[in-house]
Amino acid sequence: MLVEIDRERAIQLIEKAAKFVVDRKMAPAAILAIESLKPLNFIGSQLMYTVGPFAEVFFSPKEYQEFAALLENREYVNMLINRIDELDDETYSEERKQARQRRKLKRARKKEKRRAMKNKFKSIFNKNNQGE
Repeated sequence: MLVEIDRERAIQLIEKAAKFVVDRKMAPAAILAIESLKPLNFIGSQLMYTVGPFAEVFFSPKEYQEFAALLENREYVNMLINRIDELDDETYSEERKQARQRRKLKRARKKEKRRAMKNKFKSIFNKNNQGE
């Protein structure tokens, strides 16, 4: 049984799928996978119909078929990618900014440590040269 999906329901499913992906911190991997398989979106949706009886053991049958119908439309696939990206930015942008600051601080500390060691070796070298 093929299911038709209207735009409102597609947006609800896109939101649910995007939230699922982002909550598990899989956004970059999901975007990469979806982008690389985008040319095969119709074939993927047909494959979902094929394995539907087995997958519906784990997923809601109606939602599963609606999601398969959603994947038939390239516009919805693009909306899914964009929503995953937006939601990921909204959720983790502050966390990423703090991580970048920590990395920057760590690099600065390492650089200062190397500079101190270099100066220490220079002073030892200069003392040895002056004593000769």
